[in-house]
This record gives sequence, C-alpha cells and structure tokens, in this order.
Amino acid sequence: MIRFGVLGAGRIGQVHAKAIATVSGAHFAALAEPVDAVAKQVKAEFGCDLRSIDEIATSDDIDAVVICTPTDTHADLIEQFCRAGKAVFCEKPIDLNLARVRACLDVVTEVGGTLMLGFQRRFDPDFNALKDAIDAGQIGEVEMVTLTSRDPGAPPLDYIDRSGGIFRDMTIHDFDVARWLLPEEVDAVFATASVLTDPAIGDHGDFDSANVVMRTASGAQCTITNTRRAAYGYDQRIEVHGSKGSVSAKNTHKANVVIADANGYHQPPLLDFFMTRYTAAYANEIEAFVRAVTNKTPPPTTGLDGLRALAMAEAALLSVKEKREVAISEILG
Repeated sequence: MIRFGVLGAGRIGQVHAKAIATVSGAHFAALAEPVDAVAKQVKAEFGCDLRSIDEIATSDDIDAVVICTPTDTHADLIEQFCRAGKAVFCEKPIDLNLARVRACLDVVTEVGGTLMLGFQRRFDPDFNALKDAIDAGQIGEVEMVTLTSRDPGAPPLDYIDRSGGIFRDMTIHDFDVARWLLPEEVDAVFATASVLTDPAIGDHGDFDSANVVMRTASGAQCTITNTRRAAYGYDQRIEVHGSKGSVSAKNTHKANVVIADANGYHQPPLLDFFMTRYTAAYANEIEAFVRAVTNKTPPPTTGLDGLRALAMAEAALLSVKEKREVAISEILG
C-alpha cells in the first residue's frame, strides 16, 4: 500500500484525491491545504489527516506525495520531497523557467528520487487504444498528427497571471501528446496566436486562441489547434494519418447515444471539462505511479518529458513573437 500525501486541494488536487481513493494499492493519508474550509471538506470526504507541508515531508507514514500547488512552488517542493525520500507525482509544469527545471532535475538525479509528471492524456483509454493501433502498425508509418483541444471557457485572470500562459499551461498537454504519437522528437515549431474571446486576457499578457504546426527531422508533422472558448463543450480529438491509413479518437459525450428523427441526428452534449472528461485517465495515471513506486521502476512520464514539452512551449512563444519557425535546438541549446 502506497500512502499518499496531497499538497493542495484546489480543483486539480481534489481530482487527484478522488483518483487515489479509487486505485487499489493507494491510500490517501494526509493533506496540506492552507484554506481551512477546503481542508475540512476534503478531510470529511476522504478521512485523511490534515498536516503542514513540512510535517508531511518528515512523516514516516507517507511514501509518496502528489503536488497540486501553484506552479511557482513545484520545483522547490519536488526537491524537498525527493531529498526526504518520498516518491513525487507533480502536476505540470515543473517550473516556467527551463534553467530552473534543469536544476530541479539535477537534484532528483543526484538523490536518486522518483518523479512522475502529470500528463494525464497519455492514460486516457481511447487515446491508449489509438496509440496501440499505431504501435501495432495498423496505419503504417505516422506522417501527420492533428490534435484538437478546445476549452469551454477561460480560467480566471488571476490564474492566467500565474500559469505562464496558454502555451505553457494548456498547449503543453498537446505538446506532450505530440511527442508520444510522433515517430521522433519535434525539430521545429511555428505558431500563431490571437486574443479573440476576451480582451482582458490580452491585457494580462496572454492569448486565448492558438494554432501550432510542428515538424520532425524526417518531415512528419503535427498540427495543434487550441481555443479558450468552445460553446459546445470540452472538445478533445486526435487524428493520426499514416502511410497505410488513419486512426482517430472522437469526442466523449455525456451519453453515447444518437437519436435520428425528421429533424436530423441529435447527440447529448460533450462533457463539461477536464475533471469529467479525463476521470478514467487520472485514475489510470495514479495507478501507473503506484505501480512504478511499488516495483521500483521508472515512471511512464518523467521530468525529462516535462522539460521537452516546456521547450516546445517556449519555441511556440518565440515563434509568435518573431513570426517565424523556431528550431527546438534554439531553445534547448
């Protein structure tokens, strides 16, 4: 049984708390949450202890932690808990600065720590079936990947201020999926971005609508389309085109039924947002982490995956700024 401490019980923290509660071999032992009312609510729901971050770090009854605190705290907490001998699962990104990410990963390596990054889309059952079809050679060599990721609405402006912006916060998931599906690492990035849904987002230095085209050294391509406003729900789709055919993963609706009548075809709406769309993925992700910690094997999504995805986000930002294609080597050196 892996005994978990959860750091932060905001929206994503509560998602992970529920995932831990559903996974065999995982036990939600303690929570660190500064908002008293939220902490008491989570304690009442899951029966966990309430402790400070430092208390969790020194607790003998904690084997692993899930870091769900604001981004600017992630690197320090990863280092603290790896040094304390705890396995660490951290929400992306490790930090908004590549040099700080590298320094953090050096500490993880130095102390022999276990670090898994939260890229839950790799653990979605439909996306896994799509990946399995690719790996089985059913569509031949991968030539083009198309990723559609559209949120139903923008986050609060104070969240945007701390998140690092659309590329580091939202598109970063698509960057990770692109790396997962493409036959080799991305070599070059071209991006364009606009403010189309809310001028206040632009006032806070961010974009709400973006498109990215990426290319590998052999010429395989990936296109990503993002927006913070999809009036019809949470839009998550993948299509992969190969030399022998294509494979796609469609949207998930509230019910998998289609009604046909004289007025046409009708379906229930899409799921609301990531908390409901990726419920199974979050549980599968924690299960994979538990398996890695138990078996003392490398986790499936690592700090290096986080570093590469952040580098792609930096390349996209530079591409928007300078209106040109940016080589990943310019970012990583």
